[in-house]
Amino acid sequence: MEQEKRSTFKLLFYLKKNEPKKNGNVPVMGRITIDGIPKSFSTKLDINPNNWDLKHGRVLGKSAQALGTNLKLDNIRMRINKIYDDMLKDEGFATAQKVKLSFLGVSVMDDAILKVFKDQNEDFERMVSKGKRSQNTYNKYKTVYNHLNEFIKERYHREDLAFRELTSDFIREFDFFLRIDKECTHNTVWVYTMPVIALADLAIKKGLIRQNPFEDYEISMEETDRSYLLKENVEKLMLLKPSKDKYEFVKDIFIFSCFTGLFYIDIQKLKWSNIQSFFDGHQWIINRRKKSDVASNVRLLEIPKRIIEKYRGLTRSDYVFPVPSNATCNSHVKKMIEEAEIVTEQKITFHTARHTFATMFLTEGVPLESLSKMMGHKNISTTQIYAKITSQKISKDMDLVAPKFKEIEDAFLTVL
Repeated sequence: MEQEKRSTFKLLFYLKKNEPKKNGNVPVMGRITIDGIPKSFSTKLDINPNNWDLKHGRVLGKSAQALGTNLKLDNIRMRINKIYDDMLKDEGFATAQKVKLSFLGVSVMDDAILKVFKDQNEDFERMVSKGKRSQNTYNKYKTVYNHLNEFIKERYHREDLAFRELTSDFIREFDFFLRIDKECTHNTVWVYTMPVIALADLAIKKGLIRQNPFEDYEISMEETDRSYLLKENVEKLMLLKPSKDKYEFVKDIFIFSCFTGLFYIDIQKLKWSNIQSFFDGHQWIINRRKKSDVASNVRLLEIPKRIIEKYRGLTRSDYVFPVPSNATCNSHVKKMIEEAEIVTEQKITFHTARHTFATMFLTEGVPLESLSKMMGHKNISTTQIYAKITSQKISKDMDLVAPKFKEIEDAFLTVL
């Protein structure tokens, strides 16, 4: 044990010279290092920097003040050594952060999974209020927190669990809880377990645990059929005169999404400052996706430009459109799909417009790389999903290549 301690644990006292006090003294700091990861803390002591023994981390001299300060440093060292030894004995490992928090008297449970999750959600909520993150994503995190809270109370009969208590069984049992107790679909389970796994990664960065207890848990999103409209159905919707005037605006921004690929939230947050003339002389939407903060630049074709001009001046703010709630948009879109007598196998929502943009433009020959950039995808593999869901693109590609086989086809016909 002592050999392990010497190889992984180190406590150093040093001066924080960049923050001198009025009397010229500077604070004495402590630095705990375990497995190469350092964590600093204040000793609440200060000395004249001229009296500091840099080599030994002590105060020079035998004055009463020097002896008193060195005694306090010795006491700090003994306390931290004991905390480190006790952690190795009781838990089998120690981290610099855990030793520091214990020395400072901070409860270990302050760094338990629900506590950290709650703190993260509060930070995220502040970013939402500043318009930097999505309200929908925040709502998802709140839902996951509530499910996790309920799971811990029911399964472990506890208010919270320290990160060091988590095992691979925990995430598997949470997976089962979501599927059975909450009746979540596979992809919803995938969405809800990802933030929990991310919390374990955060705990590693904070020095609370050494490795992710969920690293052998595997789950991936199952590919599902994405609803989209064919180009002829988009045209039918464009020509539709809705039965109610309130449907007209939602119809137009739905069509706008079909020709720009913007998410509902990105249309809702679209500002006039996002619409700019670009290098080619055309108007572009220069934007960053609200969901992922990835650049999503789309050149405006004539249809979305007309829609923008139709509603110019309708809002008094810098926002382009006075977008109603997502629920309202989905309700109106459903009604108009029925009125336009558009028949599809999949459920049509406002988000269908984004999938329609992808499949429609891919079918018309826009390369995957360009489409990926316009849609703001982090990885082109996300865009490739759309290449699998439309046979129209395959048909058009075959039409292009078919003439190249004309000569060999003619030769074949002569020998039949």
